[in-house]
Amino acid sequence: MTTVKSKYLGDLRTECIHLQSGNKIFTDAPTDNQGKGEAFSPTDLLATALGSCIMTIMGIVARDNDIDIVGTELNITKIMTSDPRRVAEVVVEFNFPDKGYTSAEKEIIESVAGTSPVPLSLHDHMKQTIKLNWAK
Repeated sequence: MTTVKSKYLGDLRTECIHLQSGNKIFTDAPTDNQGKGEAFSPTDLLATALGSCIMTIMGIVARDNDIDIVGTELNITKIMTSDPRRVAEVVVEFNFPDKGYTSAEKEIIESVAGTSPVPLSLHDHMKQTIKLNWAK
C-alpha cells in the first residue's frame, strides 16, 4: 500500500502527501544545489528522519519505563560532501530538560540511541553522530 504520494511542481519543488493523515510537506532544492531553499530539501528530510526516529524510540522506551522526556530538544546538523554529492554525516544533538534523571534512567534512554529503523537503514558510508546532553 502506498504511504506517500509526491508530485513535482516545477522549479525544483515537490509536494508530498502522507496518505494516512493527509498531511503535506514540500521539498525544495537547497541554494547550494540550484534551488531556492524555501522548504526542506530531500537531504534535510533524511537528516530530520534520523533525529525524529531516534527521538521516537527514546519516547517509547521512556514511556514504558515511566521516564518523562517531554521537552527534549534536538539540533540536527547535516554535513554534505561532493563527488558524489551526498550526505556524509548527520549530527543529532539531544538536549534533555532538567528533570533530575537518575543514572539508571539515562542509561535506559541512551541504550536505544541508534537502534531504531532509520539509523539501522542508512548506509555505513554516512556517519551518524549522536550527542546526548543532560541538563545539570
